[in-house]
Amino acid sequence: MAKAYLDRLGVSYRSIDVGEDTEAAKEMIQLSGQRGVPVIKVDDEIIIGFDAQRLNEIFGKERKADVSDVLIIGAGPAGLTAAVYCARKFLSCIIISENIGGQALESWTIENYMGYRMVTGEDLMRKFEDQVRVHNIHLELDSVTDITLEDGLFTAKTVSDMTYIAKTVILAQGMRPKKLGVDGEERFLGKGLSVCSTCDGPLFRDKVVAVVGGGNSALQTAVEMSAIAKEVHLVVRSSIKADEAYVRNYEKKKNIVIHSASTISALHGENLLSAITIKDQKTAQETVIAVDAVFAEIGWIPNTDMVSDMVALNERGEVVIDVNCHTNVPGIFAAGDVSSVRSKQIIIAAGEGAKAALEVYDYLMRL
Repeated sequence: MAKAYLDRLGVSYRSIDVGEDTEAAKEMIQLSGQRGVPVIKVDDEIIIGFDAQRLNEIFGKERKADVSDVLIIGAGPAGLTAAVYCARKFLSCIIISENIGGQALESWTIENYMGYRMVTGEDLMRKFEDQVRVHNIHLELDSVTDITLEDGLFTAKTVSDMTYIAKTVILAQGMRPKKLGVDGEERFLGKGLSVCSTCDGPLFRDKVVAVVGGGNSALQTAVEMSAIAKEVHLVVRSSIKADEAYVRNYEKKKNIVIHSASTISALHGENLLSAITIKDQKTAQETVIAVDAVFAEIGWIPNTDMVSDMVALNERGEVVIDVNCHTNVPGIFAAGDVSSVRSKQIIIAAGEGAKAALEVYDYLMRL
């Protein structure tokens, strides 16, 4: 999002991959006190993350108000597939998303997507993006904060103070990670506590890390971090509930220490995270373990805050849709993990995105 913002305004910059350049990673931590990305240096000022307000103050801002046929929120498997299908129907289309790939980027290895015996989430989503780039699709890396409906048109406002107007909307913004619910969590976010092992994992080479969770994502992260970190502590609330394929890979690793029936009850450190307290759920015994990082893999929450007052949600906060991706609001459709479709799989999200796009076309033809 930060790079796309600077590109849009024509601001030149130098991009440094601190996952590959260890010396640059050390410099970034010294400058910012952060162990998470991005960190932006403008002259002598250090900006943490995509701080749209501060960047607007420095560089100014632009506004767009053209009316598109369809606005797609989210650029994961559902959103990208929907965009391709809309383009093939010659609909004017714009995608707004915080990233390209969505939750699929978190998958280190995918073994159940048709056409691939094994592929990383990053590689698969790059294939999706390549197909989108072939078409005349406007893609903005930004974050939608609000959607309103007036005179039959939907207006979306973004965090970088942009405005987009469309005749229809496809909600495909996926989910966000759950929080640990521990005191000091916000203080250590980006300073040892991470919700993106793919982004921040390389910064902890030869360090001691903890992974929280017992599902597929947690085991996958533990396995991948075991090849980077010196030691991995896997903290599982009850017991491991992952697919057999993930369990087999986990059992082969010698540097993963499991703490079953346990939770993290405290985070410790001054400027950076340095230790955690683990509480045994059966005995209530607490143990302090020195770690350099914690990766939370305890589940996901639908990104529906922006439309909670507009469309119907179920008890889990997912957008309620019918079999054809229609919401209760004419002109708004939903697809992928943000919707009430039960199974959350990449291949299902892609299929739902195609369905939503075809329904949008049919809706517009009847206006």
